[in-house]
Amino acid sequence: MGGVEGGMKCVKFLLFFFNFIFWLCGLALVVVGILGQVALHNTIEIKNVSASGAPIVIIGVGVVIFLIAFFGCCGAWKENYCMVTTFAVLLSLIIIVEIGAAIAGYIFRGKISSVVQDSLVEMISKYNSTEHFRDSVDKLQKDLKCCGVNSSADWKNYRPDRESVPDSCCVNFTKGCGDGALKDPSKLFKEGCHDAVEANLKKNIQWVIVAALIIAFLQIMGIVFACLLMRGIRSGYEVM
Repeated sequence: MGGVEGGMKCVKFLLFFFNFIFWLCGLALVVVGILGQVALHNTIEIKNVSASGAPIVIIGVGVVIFLIAFFGCCGAWKENYCMVTTFAVLLSLIIIVEIGAAIAGYIFRGKISSVVQDSLVEMISKYNSTEHFRDSVDKLQKDLKCCGVNSSADWKNYRPDRESVPDSCCVNFTKGCGDGALKDPSKLFKEGCHDAVEANLKKNIQWVIVAALIIAFLQIMGIVFACLLMRGIRSGYEVM
C-alpha cells in the first residue's frame, strides 16, 4: 500500500507541475496573440478577415488554457475527483479544437502570399490617406529593408513626376532622399515588401508550430496524469 500511496503522491505533484507549466503556456499565448494583433494592424495594416482573426483565436485559446490549467492545479492539489475529471474532459475538448485550428492554419498558410499581396497593394494606394497609415508603411519598409510591393517601381504613381518614392525606401535614409530616386535604383532597397513580409510571417509560423507541439505534449501528459490521479482517488487511496 505504501508504494501505491507514494506513486499516487508523485502523480499528484506531476499533474500539478505540468498544469503550472501549462498555465504559463496559456499566459504566453495571450501575450503572443496580443503582440500579433498589434503587429498585423499597426505595422503591415493587413485587413484580411482570416489574417486578423488568427491572433484573436490565439488569444482565445490562451485564455481558455489559462483557466483550464488553473482549474487542473486546484483539482490536483485538493484531490477533488470531480474537478480532475472535468479538467481531463475540457483538456480533451481543447485538443480536438486545436486539431481543427491546425488544419485551418495549414490551409491559411497557402493563402499567405495572396493576403500579403492584396494588403500591400492597398497599402500603397492609401499611403497618403492618414499620417498613422503613412508612418506604418514607412516603418515597415525601414524595418524589413524593402520597397514597394514587388519592387520600387510600384511607387511610380507616388508623385506626379512618376520618378519619386517615399524616403523610407532609401538605403541611406535622409529627408528628401526619395525625390527622383527611381532614376537611380541603386539608392533604393531592391527587395519588394511582399517577399520580405511573407518570409517574416513564415518564420514566425515555424515558431508557432514549435510552441504548439510543446503545448500538445503538455496537454497529453496532463490527461494521462489526470486519469491516473482519478483512478487513484476513485480507488480510495490516500495521496497525501
